[in-house]
Amino acid sequence: MANRIRVGIVGCGEVAQIIHVPALKELRDLFDITALCDVSRSVLGQVGASCPGADLFEDYCKLIAAPTVDAVLVANPDAYHAEVVIAAIKGGKHVLLEKPIAVTLAEADAMLAAEAAAATAVQVGYMRRYAPAFLEAVATAAKVRSEIVLARVHDVIGPNATIIDNTSNIFRANDLSAEFLAEGKRALRAKIGEAIGVASGSRAVAYALLLSLSSHALSAMRELLGGMPKGVLYAAQRHGGRFLSAAFDYGHFVAQFEAGVDRIPHFDAHLEVYTPAEIIRVDYDTPYVRHLPARMTTIAAETAAGVAVRSMFPTRNDSFVAEWRAFHGHITRGTRPKTTLADARNDLVLARDMAAKMD
Repeated sequence: MANRIRVGIVGCGEVAQIIHVPALKELRDLFDITALCDVSRSVLGQVGASCPGADLFEDYCKLIAAPTVDAVLVANPDAYHAEVVIAAIKGGKHVLLEKPIAVTLAEADAMLAAEAAAATAVQVGYMRRYAPAFLEAVATAAKVRSEIVLARVHDVIGPNATIIDNTSNIFRANDLSAEFLAEGKRALRAKIGEAIGVASGSRAVAYALLLSLSSHALSAMRELLGGMPKGVLYAAQRHGGRFLSAAFDYGHFVAQFEAGVDRIPHFDAHLEVYTPAEIIRVDYDTPYVRHLPARMTTIAAETAAGVAVRSMFPTRNDSFVAEWRAFHGHITRGTRPKTTLADARNDLVLARDMAAKMD
């Protein structure tokens, strides 16, 4: 098919295995997986066996140079996102980049500079913003933004492993040296230090959590509430940086934010918008079990003493399928995604500003 996009995947870990490879196979009329790259030979071979015909690479530069690749999914560790994205853009490839876009603003700006000199589509993987129920909530909230009196952003989950180990059989790297793994951790710490001035301790842990978990929530908050807040009123971290709270100034209302990782096998992620006459809420379930749809709920007065509660989701297709469909459309139509590099840079700014206020 003329419009079928050939995808190369850089980083074949659990997100690629559980989410992206199945989504791309589901969308086989739109995409072909033609290349895979990972630093682990064992993971590369095992994932490659599930993608017949895909070329296998240990060097992402060779994958980018492959003539059988039109677009690159960047799903490798966060500290190395920027270098792969820049190489892919310069190589003339379209890019779908897993969040966070990078660790530092300097990396984000380098990617933006590369994008400005190219004609490829670059979409950041904020899949929550592509969920049909979220789009419905955005349209509903847009009608009442001047009436908002309060907003809440909540993202408290258990360890991902409590869900993944019960539902998936992941190929994990068993052939990487301790020195190689330690170097990856050192690279991440160094970049966190560059971003917020400290490379270890509670603030560094909090910043890493803001990038890994909360970038989803911050991004969705910005779209639902109509843009960036005027500023961060306060931000705090507790329990070694594993639990965070903050308040954002949206002028005529405050958006409360809370995030953390506990030991309960659950996924409690939602956004709420309050007006005097209506509450609009979006709930997300774990992305590690496919086809669990986001839900929008509205609560409004019904008669003098009661309320009407409406809960809906337009489709059972998961957010990643919607995200990939949108990416295909941007490539084939030459349009720009809403989750651009420039848009996602705002979340690095918010994370930096929040970290600066944490003790």
